[in-house]
Amino acid sequence: MGLVVAPIVEGKLEAWKSWNREFTGSKKNEFDEFNQRYGLTRHDVWLVDVPNGAMAVVLHEGPGADSFMQKLGQSDQSFDLWMRQHIEDFHDMRLDQPPPGPPPVKMT
Repeated sequence: MGLVVAPIVEGKLEAWKSWNREFTGSKKNEFDEFNQRYGLTRHDVWLVDVPNGAMAVVLHEGPGADSFMQKLGQSDQSFDLWMRQHIEDFHDMRLDQPPPGPPPVKMT
Protein backbone atom coordinates (compact mmCIF):
# COMPACT_ATOMS: atom_id res chain seq x y z
CA MET A 1 0.00 0.00 0.00
CA GLY A 2 1.18 3.51 -0.75
CA LEU A 3 -0.04 6.66 0.89
CA VAL A 4 0.84 10.17 -0.23
CA VAL A 5 -0.12 13.34 1.61
CA ALA A 6 0.57 16.42 -0.50
CA PRO A 7 -0.36 20.07 -0.13
CA ILE A 8 -2.34 21.65 -2.94
CA VAL A 9 -0.62 24.79 -4.21
CA GLU A 10 -2.40 27.90 -3.00
CA GLY A 11 -4.84 29.27 -5.57
CA LYS A 12 -5.13 25.99 -7.48
CA LEU A 13 -7.81 24.16 -5.50
CA GLU A 14 -10.64 24.62 -8.01
CA ALA A 15 -8.40 23.56 -10.91
CA TRP A 16 -7.27 20.54 -8.83
CA LYS A 17 -10.89 19.55 -8.22
CA SER A 18 -11.64 19.83 -11.94
CA TRP A 19 -8.59 17.70 -12.77
CA ASN A 20 -9.75 15.01 -10.32
CA ARG A 21 -13.21 14.91 -11.92
CA GLU A 22 -11.52 13.93 -15.19
CA PHE A 23 -10.60 10.53 -13.69
CA THR A 24 -14.27 9.55 -13.51
CA GLY A 25 -15.21 11.54 -16.64
CA SER A 26 -13.27 12.19 -19.82
CA LYS A 27 -10.12 10.31 -18.70
CA LYS A 28 -11.85 7.34 -17.02
CA ASN A 29 -10.78 4.70 -19.55
CA GLU A 30 -7.18 5.95 -19.58
CA PHE A 31 -7.14 6.11 -15.77
CA ASP A 32 -8.48 2.55 -15.50
CA GLU A 33 -5.78 1.33 -17.91
CA PHE A 34 -3.16 3.33 -16.00
CA ASN A 35 -4.11 1.64 -12.71
CA GLN A 36 -4.14 -1.78 -14.34
CA ARG A 37 -0.74 -1.18 -15.96
CA TYR A 38 0.77 -0.26 -12.58
CA GLY A 39 -0.90 -3.13 -10.71
CA LEU A 40 -3.18 -0.90 -8.63
CA THR A 41 -6.49 -2.33 -7.47
CA ARG A 42 -7.44 0.78 -5.52
CA HIS A 43 -6.51 4.41 -6.18
CA ASP A 44 -8.47 6.86 -4.04
CA VAL A 45 -8.05 10.56 -3.29
CA TRP A 46 -9.42 12.60 -0.40
CA LEU A 47 -9.39 16.37 -0.02
CA VAL A 48 -8.51 17.48 3.51
CA ASP A 49 -8.68 21.04 4.80
CA VAL A 50 -5.99 21.81 7.37
CA PRO A 51 -5.02 25.14 8.98
CA ASN A 52 -2.25 25.65 6.40
CA GLY A 53 -4.52 25.01 3.40
CA ALA A 54 -5.84 22.10 1.37
CA MET A 55 -4.11 18.72 1.25
CA ALA A 56 -4.63 15.69 -0.97
CA VAL A 57 -4.44 12.27 0.64
CA VAL A 58 -3.87 9.62 -2.04
CA LEU A 59 -4.06 5.88 -1.39
CA HIS A 60 -2.61 3.29 -3.78
CA GLU A 61 -3.30 -0.40 -3.16
CA GLY A 62 -2.44 -3.48 -5.14
CA PRO A 63 0.60 -5.53 -6.05
CA GLY A 64 2.24 -2.57 -7.79
CA ALA A 65 1.65 0.01 -5.04
CA ASP A 66 5.15 -0.08 -3.56
CA SER A 67 6.87 0.74 -6.85
CA PHE A 68 4.11 2.87 -8.39
CA MET A 69 5.46 6.37 -7.71
CA GLN A 70 8.99 5.52 -8.82
CA LYS A 71 7.76 3.91 -12.05
CA LEU A 72 5.43 6.83 -12.77
CA GLY A 73 8.38 9.19 -12.36
CA GLN A 74 10.32 7.27 -15.03
CA SER A 75 7.52 6.63 -17.54
CA ASP A 76 7.33 8.30 -20.94
CA GLN A 77 3.76 7.20 -21.78
CA SER A 78 1.54 10.12 -22.71
CA PHE A 79 -1.07 9.65 -19.95
CA ASP A 80 1.70 9.27 -17.38
CA LEU A 81 3.38 12.46 -18.57
CA TRP A 82 0.02 14.26 -18.36
CA MET A 83 -0.47 12.91 -14.83
CA ARG A 84 3.05 13.91 -13.73
CA GLN A 85 2.68 17.42 -15.13
CA HIS A 86 -0.50 17.94 -13.14
CA ILE A 87 1.01 16.49 -9.98
CA GLU A 88 3.95 18.85 -10.35
CA ASP A 89 1.67 21.81 -11.04
CA PHE A 90 -0.88 21.18 -8.27
CA HIS A 91 1.41 19.71 -5.59
CA ASP A 92 4.84 21.12 -6.44
CA MET A 93 6.18 17.54 -6.44
CA ARG A 94 8.76 16.13 -8.84
CA LEU A 95 8.31 12.41 -9.42
CA ASP A 96 11.39 12.12 -11.62
CA GLN A 97 13.63 12.93 -8.64
CA PRO A 98 13.88 11.35 -5.19
CA PRO A 99 12.03 13.28 -2.51
CA PRO A 100 14.16 15.50 -0.28
CA GLY A 101 15.16 14.24 3.14
CA PRO A 102 15.25 10.77 4.63
CA PRO A 103 12.60 8.20 3.70
CA PRO A 104 9.69 7.70 6.10
CA VAL A 105 10.16 5.15 8.87
CA LYS A 106 7.47 2.56 9.53
CA MET A 107 6.70 2.60 13.24
CA THR A 108 4.86 -0.71 13.61
